Amino acid sequence: MKNDFQPIYFDSHMHTPLCKHAQGHPNEYVAVGEEKGLAGVIFTCHSPMPNRFSHHVRMSPDQFDEYCELIQGAADNAPDGFEVRLGMESDFFPGMEKWLTELHQKADFHYILGSVHWHIPEYIDAFWSGDKEEFEKQYFLHLAESAESGLFDALAHPDLIKNSDPDSWDFERARPLVAEALDRIADTGVAMELNTSGLRKPYSEMNPGREMLAMMAERKIPVVVGSDSHVPERVGDQFEKALCILEEAGFDTVNVFKERKRKEIKIADVLESLRSPAATR
Repeated sequence: MKNDFQPIYFDSHMHTPLCKHAQGHPNEYVAVGEEKGLAGVIFTCHSPMPNRFSHHVRMSPDQFDEYCELIQGAADNAPDGFEVRLGMESDFFPGMEKWLTELHQKADFHYILGSVHWHIPEYIDAFWSGDKEEFEKQYFLHLAESAESGLFDALAHPDLIKNSDPDSWDFERARPLVAEALDRIADTGVAMELNTSGLRKPYSEMNPGREMLAMMAERKIPVVVGSDSHVPERVGDQFEKALCILEEAGFDTVNVFKERKRKEIKIADVLESLRSPAATR
């Protein structure tokens, strides 16, 4: 007789209204996570940055304590056995390393997700020269540098740049840049994310795509799955599909973080837990 698996996996990427472009109270995200057969969720709202840096898409520095209290409240109100962890999605941007180092020490975070957001005005002003191939090159260099900075546990949506010009994106053109970046990332031990929200972006494909995932698997780079939810109903979205894609790419484990330490879980066990009647309380 087939054994029922208890929930064992987390959605490790979701936001709160404090970022100014997400909706729903954290309690609502928790409720959906439980319905989806998850063991818990990690909130990773966009970090505050100094001097109003991309202030329209993140909490302000004086809201940091409010964010921590909001997530603690969700943890206190979570159903028995369901775990809510505090994380943060922080932007890698040259010159901001000291700010982020100090910020990440201000709370007992379980998980710090690093992002290179090519589309924010400050990034475009600093690095867009009108040459899309040079822009892609700069993006992947920053991706490698973000891992080497030691600031992050994992790197979010690591081929987000393909949405800068989806009609002309050519992975084969970018492959040498990707290979160089992944070689450097692999040397750091930093994990990378498979972000299911890519299916909703202009280049409709999870981030990263299958080719890059296969290259990550070859280099034994740990992977984490996140929905990047900005509305509660997207928690755990497309996780079964994502896990199957990872298996096809050559992975047999996925990861989750607690107290900034990585735990490896077999993909087969996660799939079993999501499909099991015992996963639905």
